[in-house]
Amino acid sequence: MTMRAGSAPHPIPGGLDREQLLELYYYMRLTRALEERLVNLYRQTKVIGGLFRSLGQEADAVGSAYALDRSRGDILSPLIRNLGSMLVQGATPVEVLRQYMAKGTGPTAGRELNIHFNDLERGFLGQISHLGDMVTVMAGITFTFKARGEARVGLVYIGDGAMSTGAFHEGMNFAAVQRLPLVVICENNGYAYSTPTRKQTAVAHLVDKASGYGVPGVQADGNDVLAVYEVTRAAVDRARAGHGPTLVELITFRRKGHAEHDNQSYVTAAEVEAWEKKDPLDRYSRRLAAEGWATRDELEGIDDRIRLELDRAVAECENDPLPAPETALDGVFANPRRAETEWYRRLP
Repeated sequence: MTMRAGSAPHPIPGGLDREQLLELYYYMRLTRALEERLVNLYRQTKVIGGLFRSLGQEADAVGSAYALDRSRGDILSPLIRNLGSMLVQGATPVEVLRQYMAKGTGPTAGRELNIHFNDLERGFLGQISHLGDMVTVMAGITFTFKARGEARVGLVYIGDGAMSTGAFHEGMNFAAVQRLPLVVICENNGYAYSTPTRKQTAVAHLVDKASGYGVPGVQADGNDVLAVYEVTRAAVDRARAGHGPTLVELITFRRKGHAEHDNQSYVTAAEVEAWEKKDPLDRYSRRLAAEGWATRDELEGIDDRIRLELDRAVAECENDPLPAPETALDGVFANPRRAETEWYRRLP
């Protein structure tokens, strides 16, 4: 579909402008394309460790992160399927590629993998693998915002399964009692690894848990990037105004296994097919054209730009060296000596 000559574009929701609409498309397409490159590298055994896809969930990460204000010092903590949120905050494809390939030139110099890295200046705090715990960490961080009188907001992601952990309860309860400027995004993709949501919690809607903490809860279509942006922006504005946290539940679906090694045999083909028809990128590109907000040529131009960016990024880092063995203890001890001078290197 293309925009008809002479037809006026429809009003843009959410207070966004046309440039921002195209930027949302760029970040969603970049997320998917970067992960597709990583799949190719993984199959060539160039990715170290696991590869976690966000196929079908790109709108969650991009739309929610886009509601933050980096210029005011807002910060987020992603999960393994929130690569898009880090790209919005300023992470680069080169960094992500180096991190996944454990390059010595990467953000953690091969000490960590996938998106487990931080940059507080750009506004993202890397996750840890203990799911649910980052809610308590971000509650602590946003407590410092409030204590210092800073008009900053924190955002943290959690999956449907991790909402059944004690860490989620403790962090959510503390944030509610202290009225902290925190937005908690629950990505309800139907499965906690291979456990369907109905088998790990009895509530009909995860957002209903918000009332137990005395905070607002809102549910939105996680495959509609504009809907995600609007509900998150309202929660961010509420937090910045001093009214405390909000629990946002985004309904979506994970169209790949937990990681690339997981064949997702616990999900029916019909379920995957049904959600393919709700693909967030397809839906958004169709709407951009139908509403007169962008032409197909513009979207294809963004796609071409991303392909070129990723070609350059892969070429830049693919042959970078792995970490030098003698640097293994750098950053572990204060003022570390080089390995050849350590006691365990010396023969008796």
